[in-house]
Amino acid sequence: MKAIRVKQPGGPEAMELMEVPQPKPGPKEALVRVAAAGVNFIDIYFRLGRYKADLPIALGNEGAGTVDAVGAEVTGVAAGDRVAWAMFRGSYAEYVVIPSAQLVKIPAHVDFQTAAAAMLQGTTAHYLTHSTYPLKAGNTCLVHAAAGGAGGLIVQMAKLRGARVLGTVSTQEKARIAREAGADETILYTEQDFETEVKRLTDGRGVEVVYDSVGQTTFDKSLNCLKPRGLMALFGQSAGPVPPFDPNILNGKGSLFLTRPSLAHYLLTREELEWRAGDVLRWIETGQLKLRIDRTYSLAKAADAHRDLESRRTAGKLLLLP
Repeated sequence: MKAIRVKQPGGPEAMELMEVPQPKPGPKEALVRVAAAGVNFIDIYFRLGRYKADLPIALGNEGAGTVDAVGAEVTGVAAGDRVAWAMFRGSYAEYVVIPSAQLVKIPAHVDFQTAAAAMLQGTTAHYLTHSTYPLKAGNTCLVHAAAGGAGGLIVQMAKLRGARVLGTVSTQEKARIAREAGADETILYTEQDFETEVKRLTDGRGVEVVYDSVGQTTFDKSLNCLKPRGLMALFGQSAGPVPPFDPNILNGKGSLFLTRPSLAHYLLTREELEWRAGDVLRWIETGQLKLRIDRTYSLAKAADAHRDLESRRTAGKLLLLP
């Protein structure tokens, strides 16, 4: 089968389309024929070596496809089932072997591309808005990259929970996309100082929570946007990692809370996976949650997908179609 592998960490060119043996499922595993694989910043972090993995590195942390075969002890899925997954590497391939406990069935009216696009960013948006800081009516949140794949879903889920949403974007077109997702106010950070705008839009009070996937370039000002005892959820670092800092800063800015969460720690049990993925896929099926798929690529064009994602010029989900 064909699969993307990284022999040595590096730029997009480090990804090679290789012929590798088709894997066989173990007793508690399923062999899935991949129909679509999501492209995410976590894939870039693994490719760069920022997140450690054995060489050669298999990429792709989410996808959707059809179960081809199952191990002897598998009972939850069967050959022919349409399934989706997140937080299991190896989806940049024609086939992948996955522990069956990490698979969820796709609702009848949700297609493979939509399911693949929903899993990682959808469950991320779910844990951020439902668990890391459980939003409620009357809350105001700041969402960075509000027109992106994750950002757009956070915006929508925040609105489902009754919160007011301020979103940062880089262009007028992305501002339009963020507003369509439900953002109450958009801040064009290329032309406006987002800290000043947040203070203006909240009458100087600040927000209860900042959802920040950007990192280095937004971190300091994001802290300044929080109310006393507000929470900073730093869930990504698309602009680079945040430098070390003195925790006393959090005290001086109002006894703030800071967390660096990971989806893996919010999918610790089968019950959590079924809750989060179940909500996301059901909301998509009923039209309460809308996905924006920006572009699709063949496996051979995986490097182009990474370049496009790193450029920050995309607005929505990127998918590989094996």
